[in-house]
Amino acid sequence: MLSHIARYLFGVFTIAAILLPVWAFAYELPELVDDFSHQSQNSLGVQRQFMNDTVAGGSSESEVTVQGGKIHLTGNLIPPRGQPAWASSILLLDAKGKPMDASGYQGIRLKVKINQGLMSVSANSAEVENFDYHAAPVLIKADGKFHEVKLPFTSLKRAWSEQTTLDASTLNSLSIVAFAMQQSAYDFVIDEIGFY
Repeated sequence: MLSHIARYLFGVFTIAAILLPVWAFAYELPELVDDFSHQSQNSLGVQRQFMNDTVAGGSSESEVTVQGGKIHLTGNLIPPRGQPAWASSILLLDAKGKPMDASGYQGIRLKVKINQGLMSVSANSAEVENFDYHAAPVLIKADGKFHEVKLPFTSLKRAWSEQTTLDASTLNSLSIVAFAMQQSAYDFVIDEIGFY
Protein backbone atom coordinates (compact mmCIF):
# COMPACT_ATOMS: atom_id res chain seq x y z
CA MET A 1 0.00 0.00 0.00
CA LEU A 2 2.77 2.41 0.95
CA SER A 3 4.59 1.72 -2.35
CA HIS A 4 1.40 2.59 -4.30
CA ILE A 5 1.16 5.95 -2.49
CA ALA A 6 4.86 6.60 -3.05
CA ARG A 7 4.51 5.83 -6.79
CA TYR A 8 1.41 8.07 -7.00
CA LEU A 9 3.18 10.97 -5.28
CA PHE A 10 6.26 10.46 -7.45
CA GLY A 11 4.03 10.61 -10.55
CA VAL A 12 2.29 13.79 -9.36
CA PHE A 13 5.59 15.53 -8.57
CA THR A 14 7.08 14.41 -11.90
CA ILE A 15 4.13 15.84 -13.86
CA ALA A 16 4.31 19.05 -11.83
CA ALA A 17 8.05 19.37 -12.53
CA ILE A 18 7.44 18.91 -16.27
CA LEU A 19 4.51 21.36 -16.42
CA LEU A 20 6.01 24.04 -14.15
CA PRO A 21 8.22 25.56 -16.88
CA VAL A 22 5.21 25.57 -19.23
CA TRP A 23 3.10 27.44 -16.65
CA ALA A 24 5.93 29.91 -15.99
CA PHE A 25 6.35 30.54 -19.73
CA ALA A 26 2.62 31.07 -20.20
CA TYR A 27 2.65 34.01 -17.78
CA GLU A 28 5.95 35.57 -18.86
CA LEU A 29 5.66 39.04 -20.40
CA PRO A 30 6.58 38.84 -24.12
CA GLU A 31 9.55 40.81 -25.45
CA LEU A 32 7.47 42.63 -28.09
CA VAL A 33 4.88 45.11 -26.79
CA ASP A 34 3.84 46.69 -30.10
CA ASP A 35 4.87 46.36 -33.75
CA PHE A 36 1.90 48.52 -34.83
CA SER A 37 0.60 45.88 -37.20
CA HIS A 38 -2.95 46.34 -35.84
CA GLN A 39 -4.85 49.60 -36.27
CA SER A 40 -5.94 50.06 -32.65
CA GLN A 41 -4.45 47.28 -30.48
CA ASN A 42 -0.87 46.66 -29.42
CA SER A 43 0.84 43.29 -29.97
CA LEU A 44 -0.49 42.08 -26.61
CA GLY A 45 -4.06 42.56 -27.90
CA VAL A 46 -4.73 45.60 -25.71
CA GLN A 47 -6.26 48.86 -26.97
CA ARG A 48 -3.77 51.74 -27.28
CA GLN A 49 -4.58 54.90 -25.34
CA PHE A 50 -3.70 58.51 -26.12
CA MET A 51 -3.95 61.70 -24.09
CA ASN A 52 -2.34 65.11 -23.90
CA ASP A 53 -2.18 68.09 -21.57
CA THR A 54 -5.72 69.21 -22.44
CA VAL A 55 -6.77 67.01 -19.50
CA ALA A 56 -4.73 69.37 -17.26
CA GLY A 57 -5.61 72.74 -18.77
CA GLY A 58 -3.23 72.74 -21.75
CA SER A 59 -4.07 73.37 -25.38
CA SER A 60 -1.84 70.89 -27.19
CA GLU A 61 -3.03 69.23 -30.38
CA SER A 62 -2.19 65.62 -31.23
CA GLU A 63 -2.64 63.40 -34.24
CA VAL A 64 -2.04 59.65 -34.40
CA THR A 65 -1.82 57.56 -37.57
CA VAL A 66 -1.15 53.82 -37.68
CA GLN A 67 -0.22 52.57 -41.13
CA GLY A 68 2.16 50.06 -42.69
CA GLY A 69 3.30 48.63 -39.34
CA LYS A 70 4.30 52.03 -37.95
CA ILE A 71 2.73 54.65 -35.72
CA HIS A 72 3.12 58.30 -36.70
CA LEU A 73 2.73 60.76 -33.81
CA THR A 74 2.48 64.45 -34.69
CA GLY A 75 1.15 67.57 -33.08
CA ASN A 76 1.63 71.02 -31.68
CA LEU A 77 2.54 71.32 -28.01
CA ILE A 78 1.09 74.38 -26.25
CA PRO A 79 2.03 74.41 -22.55
CA PRO A 80 -0.41 75.29 -19.79
CA ARG A 81 0.79 78.27 -17.75
CA GLY A 82 3.79 77.29 -15.62
CA GLN A 83 3.80 73.66 -16.76
CA PRO A 84 5.39 71.65 -19.56
CA ALA A 85 3.29 70.61 -22.54
CA TRP A 86 2.95 66.91 -23.29
CA ALA A 87 1.24 64.29 -25.42
CA SER A 88 1.36 60.64 -24.41
CA SER A 89 0.78 57.32 -26.19
CA ILE A 90 0.10 54.64 -23.59
CA LEU A 91 0.68 50.95 -24.24
CA LEU A 92 -0.96 48.86 -21.51
CA LEU A 93 0.69 45.53 -20.80
CA ASP A 94 -2.57 43.98 -19.60
CA ALA A 95 -6.17 44.73 -20.61
CA LYS A 96 -7.20 45.26 -16.98
CA GLY A 97 -4.12 47.35 -16.17
CA LYS A 98 -2.74 44.82 -13.70
CA PRO A 99 1.04 44.84 -13.06
CA MET A 100 3.16 42.57 -15.23
CA ASP A 101 6.64 41.24 -14.52
CA ALA A 102 9.35 42.61 -16.86
CA SER A 103 12.19 41.94 -14.40
CA GLY A 104 13.61 39.27 -16.71
CA TYR A 105 14.59 42.04 -19.14
CA GLN A 106 17.28 44.74 -18.94
CA GLY A 107 15.25 47.63 -20.32
CA ILE A 108 13.08 49.07 -23.10
CA ARG A 109 13.98 48.81 -26.78
CA LEU A 110 12.41 50.75 -29.62
CA LYS A 111 12.97 51.46 -33.29
CA VAL A 112 12.17 55.13 -33.88
CA LYS A 113 12.59 58.05 -36.24
CA ILE A 114 12.42 61.55 -34.77
CA ASN A 115 11.70 64.19 -37.38
CA GLN A 116 11.10 66.99 -34.90
CA GLY A 117 10.64 67.59 -31.18
CA LEU A 118 11.59 66.02 -27.86
CA MET A 119 10.57 62.51 -26.92
CA SER A 120 10.84 60.37 -23.81
CA VAL A 121 9.79 56.84 -22.91
CA SER A 122 8.53 55.81 -19.48
CA ALA A 123 8.10 52.48 -17.72
CA ASN A 124 4.93 52.92 -15.67
CA SER A 125 4.96 51.08 -12.38
CA ALA A 126 1.85 50.34 -10.34
CA GLU A 127 3.91 51.45 -7.30
CA VAL A 128 4.06 55.07 -8.57
CA GLU A 129 0.91 56.93 -7.55
CA ASN A 130 1.70 60.54 -8.61
CA PHE A 131 2.27 59.85 -12.34
CA ASP A 132 6.00 60.73 -12.02
CA TYR A 133 7.03 57.50 -13.71
CA HIS A 134 10.57 56.36 -14.41
CA ALA A 135 11.50 57.80 -17.81
CA ALA A 136 14.41 58.71 -20.08
CA PRO A 137 14.70 60.99 -23.09
CA VAL A 138 15.29 59.43 -26.49
CA LEU A 139 18.43 61.19 -27.70
CA ILE A 140 18.86 60.59 -31.41
CA LYS A 141 19.40 62.89 -34.37
CA ALA A 142 16.41 64.19 -36.30
CA ASP A 143 17.97 62.80 -39.49
CA GLY A 144 14.95 61.14 -41.09
CA LYS A 145 16.33 57.65 -40.33
CA PHE A 146 15.17 54.89 -38.01
CA HIS A 147 17.40 54.17 -35.03
CA GLU A 148 17.30 51.29 -32.57
CA VAL A 149 17.38 52.74 -29.06
CA LYS A 150 17.92 50.79 -25.85
CA LEU A 151 16.97 52.38 -22.53
CA PRO A 152 18.21 50.31 -19.56
CA PHE A 153 15.80 50.22 -16.63
CA THR A 154 18.66 51.58 -14.49
CA SER A 155 18.81 54.75 -16.64
CA LEU A 156 15.14 55.65 -16.10
CA LYS A 157 14.58 58.45 -13.57
CA ARG A 158 11.67 60.27 -11.99
CA ALA A 159 11.35 63.99 -12.82
CA TRP A 160 10.19 65.69 -9.62
CA SER A 161 9.81 62.99 -6.98
CA GLU A 162 12.35 61.36 -4.74
CA GLN A 163 14.48 59.02 -6.84
CA THR A 164 13.50 55.40 -6.29
CA THR A 165 14.64 52.23 -7.99
CA LEU A 166 12.25 51.03 -10.66
CA ASP A 167 10.70 47.69 -9.76
CA ALA A 168 10.35 46.14 -13.22
CA SER A 169 8.12 43.40 -11.81
CA THR A 170 5.32 45.96 -11.26
CA LEU A 171 4.91 47.50 -14.75
CA ASN A 172 1.41 48.08 -16.08
CA SER A 173 2.28 50.12 -19.20
CA LEU A 174 4.87 51.91 -21.31
CA SER A 175 4.38 55.49 -22.50
CA ILE A 176 5.84 57.35 -25.47
CA VAL A 177 5.76 61.04 -24.60
CA ALA A 178 6.30 64.23 -26.61
CA PHE A 179 7.15 67.14 -24.31
CA ALA A 180 8.18 70.78 -24.45
CA MET A 181 8.58 73.79 -22.15
CA GLN A 182 7.41 76.21 -24.85
CA GLN A 183 5.17 75.98 -27.88
CA SER A 184 6.66 73.64 -30.46
CA ALA A 185 5.77 70.90 -32.93
CA TYR A 186 6.66 67.22 -32.70
CA ASP A 187 6.83 64.48 -35.32
CA PHE A 188 7.84 60.89 -34.45
CA VAL A 189 7.52 57.56 -36.27
CA ILE A 190 7.86 54.34 -34.26
CA ASP A 191 8.33 50.97 -35.90
CA GLU A 192 8.24 48.82 -32.77
CA ILE A 193 8.69 48.91 -29.01
CA GLY A 194 9.31 46.22 -26.43
CA PHE A 195 11.88 44.90 -23.99
CA TYR A 196 15.40 43.53 -24.33
